[in-house]
Amino acid sequence: MNYKKEKFSQIMGINPDLKCEFHMRETLNISRKYLTFVCKSTFMEIVSDILKITIPALLVFLTAWILLRNMIRNDQDKRRQEIILQDSRTVTPIKLQAYERIVLFLERISMESLLVRVNTPDMSAAQLHSTLLTTIRNEFEHNLSQQIYMSPQAWEVVKNARSNTVKIINNEAETMKPDASAIDLSKQLLGRVMELEKEPTRVAIEFIKQEVSRMI
Repeated sequence: MNYKKEKFSQIMGINPDLKCEFHMRETLNISRKYLTFVCKSTFMEIVSDILKITIPALLVFLTAWILLRNMIRNDQDKRRQEIILQDSRTVTPIKLQAYERIVLFLERISMESLLVRVNTPDMSAAQLHSTLLTTIRNEFEHNLSQQIYMSPQAWEVVKNARSNTVKIINNEAETMKPDASAIDLSKQLLGRVMELEKEPTRVAIEFIKQEVSRMI
């Protein structure tokens, strides 16, 4: 019987040993594929388990970090506002005092105020001229430190008021005769100021009032 099978195999061109080897190779290939599938499945399960743990943990961490960052920012903003408020409570009264002193300075160098304070009946026009300029200069130098607490624009307006007042005094004094009296120059100065739409010191005072109203 075996002889017949061998004959049949020889006739059909099939070697029994080769056939056995073929079956073994197929078995090994199937085993490798199965092992590969099992390994892949196990790896995916491990990755899936890791992701299930790490993703919620990351979400919790990010949420906590965002909340903590917002809390820190809010605390910093609150402290910054408190510092600004404290500084304003300290600085604002000093600034207001500086503006008050400058307004007083401008009132004192207004033409009418100057003439009332420095003019005397026995003075000549030349003497009044010199006294007016000296008074304005002394008043201005006495208030120079106030510019620290004023805006550059406000201080510039104050300087212009002083300069324009001095210019009016000089211009009118040049028109006086050598023997003119202080009363003559006073009348000339008051008349010149009345011709103006606004006296230089009045323009400066109005500007300062507007700036102070924005501060308080």
